[in-house]
Amino acid sequence: MQVIKLVYCIRRRSEISYAEFEKYWWEEHGPKVRSVAEKLGALKYVQSHLCMPEMNQALVDSRGLAKAYDGLTEVWFESEETMSQALSTPEGQEAMHFLVNDEATFIDFSQSTVFMSVEREVFDLT
Repeated sequence: MQVIKLVYCIRRRSEISYAEFEKYWWEEHGPKVRSVAEKLGALKYVQSHLCMPEMNQALVDSRGLAKAYDGLTEVWFESEETMSQALSTPEGQEAMHFLVNDEATFIDFSQSTVFMSVEREVFDLT
């Protein structure tokens, strides 16, 4: 079995300031994800919050990229099978629906993206 990871690149809703978005995502949504993690079969959940806005803009400009996302979520699952099994249960489906409804209050779905991935570590110098 190979650990898989959901990666969610998110942009906030336009009517929400970055400070409001970050506060809600960390203080409200994060605990909600934790509360249903077992029902989803999730092993680990990480939020990556933006920092160094000037550096971000310089990186975007130097490559001609679209604007940076407001944040990144990563959710680890033991395997594709265990994730699928968890999400096929009524509890798993209810948990997913609960989170999507909450996300709709602060995430601009039309400007965000999500995908499943497998990590391939190149190096770790820590």
